[in-house]
Amino acid sequence: MRTSAALGLGLAVLSPVLLRADVKTQERTQVKFEGAIGRVVNMFGGKNARDGVVSAVALKGDRMISTSGDTGQIIDLAEEKVYDLDLKGKTYTVVTFAEMRRRMQEAVAKAEKDAAAAKPEPEKPEPEKPAGNQPKKEYEVDFVITDGTGAKQVAGLATKESVATITVREKGKTLDEAGGLVLETHLWMTPTVPALQELNAFRQRYAEKVYGPIMGQAAASPNMTQALAMYPQMTDAMAKLAAEGKKLNGTPLLTEMIFVVAAPPGGQRSQQAEPAPGLGGLLGGLGRMRGKKNDAPAAAPAAAAAAPGRTQVLTTTTETLQITPIATDADVALPAGLKLKQ
Repeated sequence: MRTSAALGLGLAVLSPVLLRADVKTQERTQVKFEGAIGRVVNMFGGKNARDGVVSAVALKGDRMISTSGDTGQIIDLAEEKVYDLDLKGKTYTVVTFAEMRRRMQEAVAKAEKDAAAAKPEPEKPEPEKPAGNQPKKEYEVDFVITDGTGAKQVAGLATKESVATITVREKGKTLDEAGGLVLETHLWMTPTVPALQELNAFRQRYAEKVYGPIMGQAAASPNMTQALAMYPQMTDAMAKLAAEGKKLNGTPLLTEMIFVVAAPPGGQRSQQAEPAPGLGGLLGGLGRMRGKKNDAPAAAPAAAAAAPGRTQVLTTTTETLQITPIATDADVALPAGLKLKQ
């Protein structure tokens, strides 16, 4: 369920805050890792990893419930609490926003430690520079929105494609000169759907309350936390998307966000290789399996990943399947028969 919340970022950062409304939807969310990590996910993750997770969502005022299979989650902005539901076991647990912030800080610290430990030792370490004399790298962010060539029906509504490309690179240098990161986002837009905009705005308010104004939704996912530790420039890309994406007209019903890493000269990796050392921590010990032969045809890379030295790291997808512009208090209530897990 936290992964589902994370993928809502692709919608939330593109939505203005509107007056409160009630809505029920069905959504499909998916995180797809590429290379060796992706092969491990598909091998052990089952149908959900391959096809995504379908969730039913209901929003009423300051309360939202999401359910998928035997699990669910209620977010209450007024109480500043999250209820995690075990529908099969008929139990639930409660965590406060403050506790979530603490866990997030601990997860980021652990991810950074794991990432540092996984980096290979240089053959000839450079002489240490005196403290205070090491310049801090600065980054620049380029943002371009273009009209896509696609048009299709999503949730029974006509949509047209827009493509937002964000490039994070070292200041004064190109990607080819110093490497960097590209976030390529495909947005299938329809004229404004007020009820769905309000759902996206709720997620944004939740993100800001728990994790801050930019990275809240992404940080809600353990997978994304690890990815951010490996590629901190993602934060800059997300911030730019949040700022510039609001200029788009309409509501995105299908959002595909593709993260691509551009290796600096001398450090280029094959596009079939694992995205980066230590990223295997995303899947524990399984994630560190490398170099296994895979005879299956590779998926077509994103446009940003087509250039030499660029690796498509992961893709997140959020798709709206159904929209009902009404919800009741009963729709967002704690399901009957559940007891607090001690």
